[in-house]
Amino acid sequence: MSKSKRPGPFGPSSNTSKPAAPGKSGRGAPPKAAKGKAPAAPREKKPVAEAPLDEKLQKVLARSGLGSRREMERAIEAGLVKVNDRPAHLGDRVTPDDAIFFKGERVQVRTQVSRQRVILYNKPEGEICSRQDPEGRRTVFENLPALQGERWISVGRLDYNTSGLLLFTNDGELANKLMHPSSVIDREYLVRIQGAVDDEMKRQLVEGVLLDDGVARFTDIVEGAGEGRNRWFYCVVMEGRNREVRRLWESQGVKVSRLKRVRYGNIFIPSHVRVGQWIELNDKEIRDLLLTAGIERPKVSRLTPDERKRMERQEKRLRAGVGKRSPAVKQKKPRAPKDS
Repeated sequence: MSKSKRPGPFGPSSNTSKPAAPGKSGRGAPPKAAKGKAPAAPREKKPVAEAPLDEKLQKVLARSGLGSRREMERAIEAGLVKVNDRPAHLGDRVTPDDAIFFKGERVQVRTQVSRQRVILYNKPEGEICSRQDPEGRRTVFENLPALQGERWISVGRLDYNTSGLLLFTNDGELANKLMHPSSVIDREYLVRIQGAVDDEMKRQLVEGVLLDDGVARFTDIVEGAGEGRNRWFYCVVMEGRNREVRRLWESQGVKVSRLKRVRYGNIFIPSHVRVGQWIELNDKEIRDLLLTAGIERPKVSRLTPDERKRMERQEKRLRAGVGKRSPAVKQKKPRAPKDS
């Protein structure tokens, strides 16, 4: 990522050249015309194109912390968004003068996120990644810290029976970029397989298997613990398709009995973050995550002293185990994968 040059003390175009020497023409002295040549005509300044003031509606909504860009596109299609009291449509562009309403409430449009925040949640089995569930099941959002004037947006999803690393951010545009296939961020899972797994099966899974929604593959498969017909494997995918890991293994006639995400890009679950707990990423970890995705971090305000103290208190409570919640589904979790 290229770094822009720092502006001088008088702005980007400050003059750093040396002053004129005594006795020579300095500032204000007209240049002497060359003998026998007419003075050159002044060059015409090319018009500078101004950046457009309008933006895509779903992008503005995502930046305002209402959800990812995909979620906002679905909300527009569902008729939940209005612009100037008229139903919005996909493809609409808005300006700062437009009045935008989401589910009947006026949206406070932000030109940029006040401060990018990312948290890591160690999801237990038995929680869904939706905000509400008609069946009354627990959702991942019930155990996250409260936000003022914003909402947490999940970076992808994990199935009800899948546990492990799940990222959340207050920036819908950031969530969209981290999920988009063009960012090429790998996800690593620890999976327990019931059934015989041979080298030919692993070769097919790495080369590619045709599923209902197209060809899918693992970029890597590494054997873990276990023996016989009940073994653990580490496997890596580059996309976030629905139930992709399970469907890949099931295409080979074996069953996935346990599935846990252990890595997202360069982010791992810290050993002290237990199941059902979360931790906020610090500035360096967020910067590394953005670099992994090839995203340039916008200039945002730093943590205020109060925010820093609150974050430190949350860290201390987390390390002390205060506020630990039992997982929705009781389960034995070995320290290291073992054959059960």
